[in-house]
Order: sequence, then structure tokens, then C-alpha cells
Amino acid sequence: MRLEVKDLRKSYGSVAVLKGVDLQVEAGKVLAFLGANGAGKSTLLNCISGAQDADKGDILAGGASLRDATPRQVQNLGVAIIYQHFQVFEGLTVAENIFLGHEIKRGGRVDRRAQNGKARELLARLGVSGINPRAELGTLGVGERKVVEIARALRLKPRFLILDEPTASLSDKEAKALHAVIRQAVAKDGIGVIYVTHFLDEIHKVADQVTILRDGRILWTRPVEEVTIADMTDAISPDALLKGIERPGFTPSGPAVLKMDGLSTGFVGPVSAELRAGEVLGIYGLMGAGRTELLECLSGAAPKSSGRIELDGQDVSFAAPREALSQGVALVASDRKEQSLFASFAAVENLLVPHFGRSPMPRLLRDFRREGREFERAARRLNIQPPNPRLQGQRFSGGNAQKIMVGRWLVEGTGLKLLLLDEPTQGVDIGARHELYEALADVKRKGTAVAVASSDATEICLLADKVLVLGRGRQVALIDNPQDEEMLIELAHRAEHSAQQDPAAAEPEAKEMELTQ
Repeated sequence: MRLEVKDLRKSYGSVAVLKGVDLQVEAGKVLAFLGANGAGKSTLLNCISGAQDADKGDILAGGASLRDATPRQVQNLGVAIIYQHFQVFEGLTVAENIFLGHEIKRGGRVDRRAQNGKARELLARLGVSGINPRAELGTLGVGERKVVEIARALRLKPRFLILDEPTASLSDKEAKALHAVIRQAVAKDGIGVIYVTHFLDEIHKVADQVTILRDGRILWTRPVEEVTIADMTDAISPDALLKGIERPGFTPSGPAVLKMDGLSTGFVGPVSAELRAGEVLGIYGLMGAGRTELLECLSGAAPKSSGRIELDGQDVSFAAPREALSQGVALVASDRKEQSLFASFAAVENLLVPHFGRSPMPRLLRDFRREGREFERAARRLNIQPPNPRLQGQRFSGGNAQKIMVGRWLVEGTGLKLLLLDEPTQGVDIGARHELYEALADVKRKGTAVAVASSDATEICLLADKVLVLGRGRQVALIDNPQDEEMLIELAHRAEHSAQQDPAAAEPEAKEMELTQ
């Protein structure tokens, strides 16, 4: 049995996104599906899942056509999709999430005992024994929640499962466990899997075949054992991209734009560091280190509990992000779909929404021509695809949505002093990363101070002039001119281990460790 895509075509206005895609997915196999930002991955997945209608071509599951089917009909025909962003609910138990919309009932009431038992059986079939079906979802880790989503999809016994960036927000340990769950499902149930990812190093761990989508067409499909990471990198984006990026040297001058002095928020702190105009501070640590919490405190999304924040030499304590923005501080959150992107707004409105109601974009006297020019400029600079200012935000791929979020702060006249970026390239392929890095270089050249939080040590070394290493909320090190990514990883893991052995162990190290490479 196979899932087949035949000569599939899709355009948005005059922009052709899918240009005759042919694809085959065999039952009992994992197909890694790769492509650069704007290649058409999201559009193809949406057409297969029933979220969008193709203009031409056909999609067949076991010989039955999925063209013009609704998402529910596609599901009933044996094709399930799990998106990058969670679609599970914290207020419900694990079992309730697995059976949501398809509850087991007896006498008109939900039979929770039966659901718990069936959920336990399903999890055991996936090789998972550590998740209690009665546990509330909010008590689970990120990787465990992804397993619950897979269990819910498999409960309906699909013949094919699409996983869209399933490990984008997982730690290495969680990703490894998820790979085992996927292989178990393929071996036990014989399902076919389309596995979309931008992490090339996981392809050989989970896939049987690799397909490259480039510019709306399939470039090639090959057995995984015949493909190297270099092959995939060159196929996804034929330019050198990241290999050709060199981090320009920077000599700080002038007073600090941002100064953190013993800053604490929630479980994070105390943190002390300075950031000057045109300088990039990297914030590095493993999952749970406190990177996001620190940025949220600086942006007014979370309160500080002690210490000081100085902006241009003045003590500040923002009560809300709007107040921070009025002072020239903006945050681009890691979960763009939930925290940054307005799904139903047009792309041009998403780009300019922070500037409505203030110069140069007054709300009541909107200059639509000027807005169009601003979007055209951003689309050209960042290679936003498709370059359609009226397309809804939810219709853009993850990489293009992130470009729009960063593009907000490339608009002239924003008065931005400090840009905070949380995992700016999460779920973004190698080509889009290059374009986002170039955009950040523009921000830096304009004299804006930038703080980038990332779990990618390579990215931190590429972007940052100095790096703050966090471990379980503690400041582990402050390093100038970071170049040794292995050292960053070692420091982060050492802090994690120390915190597990003795929660107070990392505190003295934070005070003592000042390194210069």
C-alpha cells in the first residue's frame, strides 16, 4: 500500500508554489521530506491533509483519492498529520487527550476506566511505559506531549502519518526517545511516515528514504544509506550558505544600552551582563536553562523578583510588553504561531502591526501604498515566499513566518534600542537561516543591541559577540568572542549535571567564571 502524489500543482495568485509534485510513500517506511524555506513543504502537507485544495493533480491513499476531501475525510481515509505546534490540551489528562472527540462511552457517559486502560495499551505498543494515562498533560515534558499526540493519531489506526518538524522543540534525549517511538509504530503497525525536519543529523537515525523538494518540484528521492549530510545540504540549498558566513569582528564602544545587575526572575538568576549598541549577546543553555524566562523578564512579559535592569543608564521595570515596546525593547518569541503571528491578519499587517498607532504608521491615516512598499522592501531583503502582502499569516511556512516577525524590526523609524530573539531559527531550514542571519546583521549595523537566546551552540558562536551561559536558571559563564561551541555545550551539560546532584552547586561557579577566548 502506498500514499501517492501525482503532478500536484498549487499557486497563490501569480506565484506558483507547487509545480508538478510526484511523490510516493510506502507503508512500513519512513520518508524524510526536506526542502529549503519557500520550497513548498507546508503547502504540499496542507494539500495532503485537506487543509488546502490543490489546483491540479491528485493524491491517492491506497488508491482512494484525497483531492477535495476535508481534513476529517482525509483522516477517515487513513492519513493523519501532527503539526510542529502542539495540539494537545493541558486541562485534560493523557487519556482524555488521546480520546478527545472519540471518547469511549457507556450508558451515555465517558468510560474513563476503559479509556485509561486503552491508552495504557496504546502507549505500551509504542514502547512507552513512563507516561501515566491519568496524569494531567501539564505535568508532562515536551517530548512526552509529542508522544501523546502520536498516540492520539495512531488510535484511529491510520495507514500513513505525517510528522511536521516533530523534534523542533525537543532536547537530544527527547528526540532520541521519539525516534524510538516512531520506529516502533512503523514496525508494529506497518504505517508509512512522512517525516519533515530541518535537522539533517537525525535523518540517518529514523528514515529509510530521503526526498528533496526544491522550488516546488521533487529534486530526488534516495535510500538513506546512499545519502550524506553534505548531499542533503547541497540539494536543499546549492549555495554554500552557512559555510560562507563569517562573523564580523566587533569592538564595543559607548555606554551600555542594556545592563543587568543581579537580575532574577522566577527560578532564573542572579544574572549580570552588559550589552552595547550594535552588539549581540548570545544566551545559551539546554532546555529548561531559563533562556526564555530571562528574555520575557527583559521584555516585560514576566516580572523581575530582584536585581536591576538599566536601559540607556536608566532603571526600568516593565509591567507589560507594550510598556517595553514604548521604550524601544521588542521580543520575537520562539512560538511565533501562538505568541507573535496573527494567523488571520494579512502578511503586510503582521509586518507592520507593532507600528500602527505610532509614527510612521498612524492607525487612522494608514497609507496603504507606503505599507505595500514596506512589505515589498522586507520581502525582497528577506526573500519572503510567496511575496504576497495580502496572504494570511497562517498560510506562510514556519521559515517565512519567522522572516515576517524579524522583518517587523527592519522597518524604518521604529526607534528600536534592544531586540530580543528567542530561538529565532527554530523550525527553520538552512536556507532561511542564512537570510535571517543577514537580516540580524542589518539590525546590528543600525546600532540596535540584540540578545539572542538559542539552544544551538553553532548559531550562538556565529552570531554573538559575547555569550551568557545558563544552567538550570543559574549564570554559568559570561564569555567574550565565543568561538568554541564544544566548550559551550560542555559548560551547559556540566551545569545541568551539577544542578541535578546539588541545586546550589552551580551558584558559586556563576560568580567566578569570566572567560575570554
